[in-house]
Amino acid sequence: MTTHQCDVAVVGAGTSGCYAAATVADAGYDVVVVERKDAEEAGHIACGDALKGASDFPEAIPKSRLEPAFTNTGVDHGRFEIPQEDTVLEIPVPGELAVIDRWEYGRCLIAGAEDAGAEFHYDTVVQDVIQSDDGEVTGVRAVRKGDPTTYEADIVVDAAGALSLLQDKTELEDATFDTNVRYSQFCSAYREIIEVDEPVEWDDALVFKPTERSAGYLWYFPRTETEINAGLGFQMNEEPMELVDDLKADLRNREEFRGAEVQDKLGAALPTRRPYDSAVAPGFMAVGDAAGHVNPTTGGGIAGAAYAGKYAAEQAIEAIEDGRTGDESALWEYNVDVMDHFGARYAALDVYNIFTTAYDVDDLMGLLAALPGEKLAEALYGGSTSVSFGLKVKMAMKSFGHWGTIYDLYQTKNLADRLLDHYERYPSDPGGFAAWQRERDAIMDDIYEVTDAEAKY
Repeated sequence: MTTHQCDVAVVGAGTSGCYAAATVADAGYDVVVVERKDAEEAGHIACGDALKGASDFPEAIPKSRLEPAFTNTGVDHGRFEIPQEDTVLEIPVPGELAVIDRWEYGRCLIAGAEDAGAEFHYDTVVQDVIQSDDGEVTGVRAVRKGDPTTYEADIVVDAAGALSLLQDKTELEDATFDTNVRYSQFCSAYREIIEVDEPVEWDDALVFKPTERSAGYLWYFPRTETEINAGLGFQMNEEPMELVDDLKADLRNREEFRGAEVQDKLGAALPTRRPYDSAVAPGFMAVGDAAGHVNPTTGGGIAGAAYAGKYAAEQAIEAIEDGRTGDESALWEYNVDVMDHFGARYAALDVYNIFTTAYDVDDLMGLLAALPGEKLAEALYGGSTSVSFGLKVKMAMKSFGHWGTIYDLYQTKNLADRLLDHYERYPSDPGGFAAWQRERDAIMDDIYEVTDAEAKY
């Protein structure tokens, strides 16, 4: 039995974990990152490889440290293939965009955190949390290369990804920490890295395509002109192998992939839900995928995860300095920072995710084909958009036969705006949390009524 003591223990060496560790270490505190993979595999994560907000990273690991992993900085728009309507819709993507080599990016992250002073323990599988009688998390129990190992810490940061084991092991009934988490709020993803002989014509675009089954979608993201990240996402309550067959069939039918070679295969889970209402408990914080910090309409999570790690670390440092690590309210500002930066927007975007579950895929694709590209981009990335009267008339003419869905979407859009406004009034301390949740849930009831969707939460 081995015991390690540190100020902060971070579980998981992904984006949020590395930024949390780098921020803590940069402030002069002891931090250990425990990672279940070995040093070679760490950072090898199933991902679409598309990075939105490529110009903006926290200072603890600057962008310059990550740039060797940027393989395609020429992408500037999305390309939606809609076979039901025999059309292709191209929309601009606001802000800087890049496609990366996710494994190399993971290595750069880890090296950046090590440069800041973080210590990494690989081959370490966390099995349980250490929690006091009054509910404070004070460490984790793990097995490191076969040796039972205990990590005692003032703060534990859960960066272990979607469906984290730590949250199953922690008693959270008396905390504000979000426990309204269900299997159906998550998506499975599978991707292959494919090498083709000739450059693809769409190396400046992120390609999306619905599967034949309404439960999933395909993507083709060009790392380079000849190296493509080809993958699919689907809700966890669907049969994965049938959807993987859809991907393989589409690959066979695309001329540009004739004779292509598969270089790598990998799968993962990711949240397609709103951010956690609260991601703090006494001595415990969750970041990144482990706290639902992913754009639920695009699956993009790297930029949000980086800032979640930074915000959690900054609040952990303040709580340590004040001697209040067991006081949930001392960690609360982390929740406020997340909601202010991206959480409110992601919660509004989740409304459109809920909307799509209640409608036929052909109807949705017809509606998508009628929408103007710029307005669709605003909705996908901003959580809301406005449409002029003249544009409404043009849309109405193009979308004949989908007017009922358009009216429902209009009502849903108004409710998403209302929800966004409510999230922007997220409480500044736990005292206002219960009332804030009640009002939010009332808005969600209206959303379910308009969309006739099954309740997600």
